[in-house]
Amino acid sequence: MPIQKIAVVGAGLMGTNIALDFAAAGFEVAVTDARPEALATSRETARANAEALAANRLLREPAAAVLARIRYREQLVEALRAADLVLEAIAENLDLKRGLFAELEQLAPPQAILASNTSSLMPSLLAANLARPERFLVAHYWNPAHLLPLVELVPSPSTSKEVLEAVRELLTRIGKRPVILRKEVPGFIGNRLAFALQREAMALVAHGVATPEEIDAVARLSFGRRVPATGIFQTADLGGLDVYLAICASLFPNLACDIEPLAALRERVAQGKLGLKTGAGWFSYSPEEAAALRAKLNAELLRRAQDDRSA
Repeated sequence: MPIQKIAVVGAGLMGTNIALDFAAAGFEVAVTDARPEALATSRETARANAEALAANRLLREPAAAVLARIRYREQLVEALRAADLVLEAIAENLDLKRGLFAELEQLAPPQAILASNTSSLMPSLLAANLARPERFLVAHYWNPAHLLPLVELVPSPSTSKEVLEAVRELLTRIGKRPVILRKEVPGFIGNRLAFALQREAMALVAHGVATPEEIDAVARLSFGRRVPATGIFQTADLGGLDVYLAICASLFPNLACDIEPLAALRERVAQGKLGLKTGAGWFSYSPEEAAALRAKLNAELLRRAQDDRSA
């Protein structure tokens, strides 16, 4: 049977935007969270984001019609009733997620597919105690979920091919770009690439090679401009693999290979410098600067979403 009704467990930013994405594609979505205040915030976030989509002509109908398809439920059992797909979007904690999935398996319809939005945990670990692990997989969205097209689909060794194909087909139908991993690895593809870059950037700062401002400028003004057009492997093909082989042979021995987070990152976290949410991270931000940075990113992602729509 095709997937028709969606339940999202966790009303934080990711869960809210996942729900909005499905509602914008015409699906009925139930959103649930144990915290009533999270549901209230989720309503407001969904409304603001739906209105922004409408203002940028990214909805096929008024925002109010999209929002009407999202139902908020304080009781988990009510949200799961008749769900064909249950998407978990709670905190990134293995024990919490395992406990939740054991409960979801008991309360959801037997035919329901269970999926986790984890950004790093392997599906075999999450499904270890499930009675029906063949109906479980990871569906890793990227933040903001309603604007970024990629969803990494990560099956465990137990995930059935039919379940994987059903979720892939659903996501393709609503305009996402699912990529299926051939085998599970921690962090999947996107975060492994992103955090390899983070590690090298932090190492360059730690060794006094450049400041965070200078490193960000290099990223934005060089390979950051090429990646949207040619990715990683096509960039190598354009440059010539003989050239890349020579660079790899010379450079790989000198790249950062730390297996623990660098001291500068630990120190900032210990000092409460967590980024925009605390007003300081690698940089310091006034409330106006933080709002401007968020608006700049949002505007760029909306522009790219318009480009995708017109392509």
